[in-house]
Amino acid sequence: MTSSTTDKTQPYFPRAGVATDGWSNDDKATATCFCGAVQLAFPISGPGLVNSFLCHCPDCRKTTASMFGSIFTVDDAYLKHLRGRENLSSWSQSATTKRGVKMTNFFCKTCGTLMYRVGEAFPGKSMLTIGTVDDFSLHETVLRPRWEMFVKYRVGWITSCVDGAAQCDTMPGV
Repeated sequence: MTSSTTDKTQPYFPRAGVATDGWSNDDKATATCFCGAVQLAFPISGPGLVNSFLCHCPDCRKTTASMFGSIFTVDDAYLKHLRGRENLSSWSQSATTKRGVKMTNFFCKTCGTLMYRVGEAFPGKSMLTIGTVDDFSLHETVLRPRWEMFVKYRVGWITSCVDGAAQCDTMPGV
């Protein structure tokens, strides 16, 4: 099936990375790193799924090696490490965060995929990257960003990334 004929509202698992065991159902779905060593299960509705957003802050630009981060927040009580927790490497810093508190990034040790971030300012929450989600239909539906944050840092050649998303210069809430 080509992208022009794909129904993006139905489960859609294109070949993206080495793992082929991603799944989704009515309650949960998986996020997997590029090499397949790390896989998480997360909720696709509330209360476990908290928010979804794009972030144009300098940290997200650097950690994602892109012009913005596409992120969704999950309550930690609902996040499950299916495999590879021991294969995660973390790196923390507080020098560049707006509030001056520690933000920790969790990467796959093998392939370097950024799986999620946790911040002292957001206890009990993990911020996963939308690009790691195995079912691409969820990118179009439940994980469609509702906010664009730190738009003051957005590059001039991008006007708005998500039609109808709230625009803000800071982070109103994760």
